[in-house]
Amino acid sequence: MNIKITGTGSYIPDTIEKNDAFHAHTFLNTDGSAINYPNNVIIEKFQAITGIAERRYAKDHHNSSDLGFFAAEKAIADAKIDPETIDYIIVAHNFGDVKHNTIQSDMLPSLATRIKHSLRIKNPKCIAYDILFGCPGWIEGIIQANAFIKAGIAKRCLVIGTETLSRVVDKHDRDAMIFSDGAGATIIEATEDEGGILAHETASYTYDEAYYLHFGNSNNPTLSKNTRYIKMEGRKIYEFALNHVPQAIKTCIDNSGLNIKDVKKIFIHQANEKMDEAILKRLYRLYRTDIPENIMPMSIQTLGNSSVATVPTLLDLVRNNKLENHNLSKGDVVIFASVGAGMHINAIVYKY
Repeated sequence: MNIKITGTGSYIPDTIEKNDAFHAHTFLNTDGSAINYPNNVIIEKFQAITGIAERRYAKDHHNSSDLGFFAAEKAIADAKIDPETIDYIIVAHNFGDVKHNTIQSDMLPSLATRIKHSLRIKNPKCIAYDILFGCPGWIEGIIQANAFIKAGIAKRCLVIGTETLSRVVDKHDRDAMIFSDGAGATIIEATEDEGGILAHETASYTYDEAYYLHFGNSNNPTLSKNTRYIKMEGRKIYEFALNHVPQAIKTCIDNSGLNIKDVKKIFIHQANEKMDEAILKRLYRLYRTDIPENIMPMSIQTLGNSSVATVPTLLDLVRNNKLENHNLSKGDVVIFASVGAGMHINAIVYKY
């Protein structure tokens, strides 16, 4: 028995927010002081570092659970399965449903419960629950589904990553330009086909790193302290990722019994273009080998950082030949890897 992804689906919102839309923002430092650069310079530097030229925002009447439902429908159709046969629905997110123009997260009932309800699944033995694991949440959901199937308590799982980060950003924080909305979903199940999950690796660094990402006050001190926003220690996260993610990926590859030269694609969480490129360089430096051309698909330039949704969305795009110079064939070995709030890192070696 092997455990494979048999269906993928993604929901990429239609609303495009280009960098030009931020020219009217009043960006401030964390202490509330003015930034001594005009917005055009701030935005140019931002794009040079992150690679982001535009991002996607959900329609006003859609919430995270809606986006997850749309992606789930596509994954179920792609896998050609009866949704009543799903044993687990695992939904990774960070902030629940945050309705447009509100300030409160809504996580009761769970997003997984809401998505199961929207899918009209009657089977009470289909267990629906959420995981809060930062940006690596979808990958961790796949690892949990893999464990359930290996243990014999499930045969088929639906794993979703969905988020509307545009609704929890501080418009006075330059990091507001990073975040976006979207959802990705996958069906994972036991199969007699060759391949599937060959190895996985997860770690949680909390001693010094727990609050590198957190909910905090606006950079504008005149705004209410009762409203909180997503906040990042950008430089610390960058250094953390470079110090830990390449080694985690290497450990995962080594445990799979394969070599880096066997890998066709590396799907890394779309957090920052320069950071992902640096992670890739350090990984290949560990193996003392050159980086192959077109090894790392990227979507951050046009989709931004949608947290838990970036990796499954990227997978769906490549699987459906929607990214130039990127495709997958049977037998290809790929890596899934992420880093995010917690601070958590994880990786999977997977063979198609």
